[in-house]
Amino acid sequence: MLKDFTLGQYYPADSFLHRLDPRMKIVLIFLYVVLIFLVRTFLGFLFIAALTFLLIKSSRIPPRHFLKSLRPVFIIISFTLLLHAFFTPGGEVLIDMGFATVESQGLYTGVFMTLRLILLVITTSLLTLTTSPVALTDGVEYLLSPLKKIGLPAHELAMMMTISLRFIPILIQESEKIMKAQQARGADFSEGNITQRARNMAPLIVPLFVSAFRRADELATAMEVRCYRGGEMRTRLHELKYTRQDFYALAIFILIIIFVLVSRI
Repeated sequence: MLKDFTLGQYYPADSFLHRLDPRMKIVLIFLYVVLIFLVRTFLGFLFIAALTFLLIKSSRIPPRHFLKSLRPVFIIISFTLLLHAFFTPGGEVLIDMGFATVESQGLYTGVFMTLRLILLVITTSLLTLTTSPVALTDGVEYLLSPLKKIGLPAHELAMMMTISLRFIPILIQESEKIMKAQQARGADFSEGNITQRARNMAPLIVPLFVSAFRRADELATAMEVRCYRGGEMRTRLHELKYTRQDFYALAIFILIIIFVLVSRI
């Protein structure tokens, strides 16, 4: 399951989404999330799903990468479906087990919320897979820069967010190496009850924490020896510039939002 975690990974390709300015992509993804929450019917979700499919095709990223992003949150999605199905009253009784019942309104709400979570996860993966960590840092910093007037450290926050995303795949690879090394020494992570499995995870968690702190210390040392001083007087190798494609994408998305609001789907 760890290798299926795609958050923070960048997939290089030559597509319309890859060429968009990172600031515009962050704004569009935010509006896309708002659009997902505005939809109130299954017809609306069908429309959003079709739009998401078109975005995935235009990104030139294999669809399996987006399906892999759903595997780590499969338990959360399943729990959400079951929670609403059993505990949301209303409608016709579909399943009566005596101690619990499944009613039509609960099943409807559960499926509705499940589709919303799936679209949110795919949308988040679409941003990170089509935007490099450096570009994502510059985009977040630029969008937060107006808040510097009230003392918000925009550059530091953007840097911390990007480093956190960048460290996710690194720590996943490190955990897989440690797990294979411990299995070669006789460790078993798949047998026993929940308590035994949690106890067996100690040989994995402790080296992983040690490796994470060591990498963080090495990163801090590397930034210090290169005289890193944050965002003040900092120049960039690639300056961010809006293009016609960015404004075309924004205009199309605004038209889509107006269509959803007017049609009430």
